[in-house]
Amino acid sequence: MRVRVAVTLMTVLLLLYVVLAGQRALILVTSGEPVAIAMGVALIVLPLLALWAIGRELWFGVRAQQLGERLDAEGGLPDEDLPVRPSGRIEREDGDALFPRYRADVEANPDDWRARYRLALAYDAAGDRRRARSAVRTAIRLESTERRAG
Repeated sequence: MRVRVAVTLMTVLLLLYVVLAGQRALILVTSGEPVAIAMGVALIVLPLLALWAIGRELWFGVRAQQLGERLDAEGGLPDEDLPVRPSGRIEREDGDALFPRYRADVEANPDDWRARYRLALAYDAAGDRRRARSAVRTAIRLESTERRAG
C-alpha cells in the first residue's frame, strides 16, 4: 500500500512539474530569441520523455502484479517459507538456494510464463533485481502471446 501511495504521489508531482514546465516553455518559445526557443523546446521534450518512462514503468508494474495475482489464484506461486530479515527481505543465501530449481523449470518449459515469473521471484529473493525484472518482462511477453493465441 505504501508503494502505491508513493508512486501516486510521484506521478502527481511529475504531472505538476510538466504543467509548470510547459507554461515556461511556451513563454520561452514565443520569445523569438533562438536560445530561448531551444530552451523552450527542451522544456517540452524532456518532461514528455519523463512521462513516457514513468508510464512504461507503471504499466510494467500493473502487468507484473496482474500476472502475480493470476498465478496466485491458480496456486502456482512458490510456497517456500524462508526466513526473513527484520526489513522483511529474504535472507540472500536462502534465496540463492531456490534458484537452481526455478532455472531448471524454465529450461524445461521455456515458453511458460508461469515458470518465468517464478524464476523472477527466485532472482528477486537472491537480490538480483536486474535479472528479476528481465524475467518478469519475458513472462509478460509470453503471457500476452499465449492470450492472443488462445
